[in-house]
Amino acid sequence: MKTDNASNLTETVPIPGLPLDTKPDPVPAKQQAVEMSSTLSQQWNMKNLGFRLGADAVSAACAASMIAPVISIIDRSIMENTSGRSTLTESLNVSLRTLLTRPHTMLFSRPVALIFMLYGGTYLTANTLDTASSTVRSKPATYVSSGTDKFTASSAANVGLCIYKDQVYVKLFGPRGPPRPVPLPTYALFTLRDCLTIFASFNVPPLLGPVVSERLSAEMRRRVSGETIAQFAAPAAVQLFSTPIHLLGLDMYNRTTGVSWGDRWALIRKNWLISCAARVCRIVPAFGLGGTVNMKVRKNLMERLP
Repeated sequence: MKTDNASNLTETVPIPGLPLDTKPDPVPAKQQAVEMSSTLSQQWNMKNLGFRLGADAVSAACAASMIAPVISIIDRSIMENTSGRSTLTESLNVSLRTLLTRPHTMLFSRPVALIFMLYGGTYLTANTLDTASSTVRSKPATYVSSGTDKFTASSAANVGLCIYKDQVYVKLFGPRGPPRPVPLPTYALFTLRDCLTIFASFNVPPLLGPVVSERLSAEMRRRVSGETIAQFAAPAAVQLFSTPIHLLGLDMYNRTTGVSWGDRWALIRKNWLISCAARVCRIVPAFGLGGTVNMKVRKNLMERLP
């Protein structure tokens, strides 16, 4: 009897209208996807993402179109001066005369298009990296990053595009005669040169800007921000170190064999100051003016988003 009672206690008592094998209904896959998307949108800042990417592209294009003609003229003059095709002054005079008398031939030329591609691609990479960072970190649309990921992405874009641009430029404006392949040491030196410039242009200003602002008077801060000063000063200052690297890369292309390191150093020392001044004049519009235009246009467009 006791055994029967224990057995009865363990039996499942049916509930009228409910099957014994009732299990909770599985959540449909579509509903799971919606819930996951909702959770993701709460963790990430997905608001106006398409418009934000459009603002990144517009900002990059505005900055690149402003600086491309000037950068093209300066790059050509440096390469023609180093190769011996023309002096720096003569090359600048010829290019400026063409820009004033026949602007359409200059503005729509291949050299200018290459510069637009180079800096437009570099700015766009930096901008989209900022947008990606603001998205995954749930930051405002105007957020500007300054970490290793931005340096790596911007450097990769700039170096890749700049190597292609330099390869075309040395063939257009290098020594006369049939074009030669660009040697590997020249590629390596150009890569190092560009990494220095990118670091000083995209990573240093956000870090140096607040420090500069603290040292400015209240009156000066109303006129110019510390970040704007850093955006102009950092890329220009690094040219003192990147110019000899640039000149060595050009010399290794122009004089491939039979040249001692002493002869190469003599040429670098001879052209260091004038080429550094030319590259400062090139970098100030490229990453100073261009960087400021890109930064301000992007910030303005992002602030206008609803």
